[in-house]
Amino acid sequence: MVGDQVKLSAGGKDYEYAVLKGSVGPDVIDIRKLYGQTDMFTFDPGFTSTASCESALTYIDGDEGVLLHRGYPIGQLAEQSSFMEVCYLLLNGELPSKDELDKFSWTISRHTMVHQQLSSFFSGFRRDAHPMAIMCGVVGALSAFYHDSTDISDPVQRKIASHRLIAKMPTIAAMAYKYSVGQPFVYPKNDLSYAGNFLRMTFGVPAEEYEVIPAVEKAMDRIFILHADHEQNASTSTVRLAGSSGANPFACIAAGIACLWGPAHGGANEAALEMLREIGTPDKIPHYIARAKDKNDPFRLMGFGHRVYKNYDPRATVMQSTVREVFEALKVSDPLFETAMRLEEIALNDPYFVEKKLFPNVDFYSGIILSAIGFPTTMFTVLFALARTVGWVAQWNEMISDPGQKIGRPRQLYTGPTQRDYIPVAQR
Repeated sequence: MVGDQVKLSAGGKDYEYAVLKGSVGPDVIDIRKLYGQTDMFTFDPGFTSTASCESALTYIDGDEGVLLHRGYPIGQLAEQSSFMEVCYLLLNGELPSKDELDKFSWTISRHTMVHQQLSSFFSGFRRDAHPMAIMCGVVGALSAFYHDSTDISDPVQRKIASHRLIAKMPTIAAMAYKYSVGQPFVYPKNDLSYAGNFLRMTFGVPAEEYEVIPAVEKAMDRIFILHADHEQNASTSTVRLAGSSGANPFACIAAGIACLWGPAHGGANEAALEMLREIGTPDKIPHYIARAKDKNDPFRLMGFGHRVYKNYDPRATVMQSTVREVFEALKVSDPLFETAMRLEEIALNDPYFVEKKLFPNVDFYSGIILSAIGFPTTMFTVLFALARTVGWVAQWNEMISDPGQKIGRPRQLYTGPTQRDYIPVAQR
């Protein structure tokens, strides 16, 4: 590196590329002119060493266990803020005043209903369809009903689409759950909070008045906050890539939902819960710890370690205290929680896991909480998509607003046959 330049030597020539500095985090080498100057491009499977965009939304320092939204630590937001406040922050860049928050919350509450004809879409799915399959289809179909908010060149339409997606996602998610259990849909009740409204639509029935339990409502709101955005992960990158083509916002979010459905991304909390169920009781933990260390054993500790975090996931700390609050409020005595606590204690003090930096992540506890509230495992990723929608929408808006944005077009290292002539089938 020469000053604020990096020198690359190739083919007997030297090329210099600028080093870009963000407000915090690693410096970035600007290689946008590399291919035109050298007839070469970089090889980076998974884009783990490539900054695909410039963003002011979320910052992660995996080595230090830091997660910031617009500069605010996730722990402070989860403990002191609300999901509506975090939504406003991600969309607008600053925390709202009381009047701004009241107006924003009112606007979101007035978009919670879905078009009545959209309800008929659900009957087209098999009764045992996975809720994520329903989410992909129904969210993608929103563009067929809301034509007045698909012009991505119009900032007003983009804002309306953003509000609609954030507002309607809990309604669609609750409808997907109701359809899977054969119960009638429950319409939104707009005098409830965002989380409270979702809980009522999910677990309420028309014949009875649903009581929102404050501790559960708070836990749901925290879970939404903790999953609101997480930088350029697979689903967010998918939303940006789809959006770079000029696709409408509903199609872009549907693409993000499809990516999130993958077990390596959104299904981690379900896998962690299943692992705890397999372990069963704390006395069996040593056996499974030994299995996890055995390279020849397929068993792995789910909910430990993270692609980005090489330290304790800051979201996991909030989740741990939230588990206790929910269990006390619901008077739940679940051996899985005791198993989880003991497993965490053992793993954090085991040199093997410490050396490999396999610390508990947010998925380790979130599955236990969601199960205690009453959600089946098939709904876990749906809830993830519900919460992440605001992050996707904010990232999409940021990308569309960037005048330098280009359509995404990754390159490849081709290893197939070189050019060859076609041979007629009779001669092969």
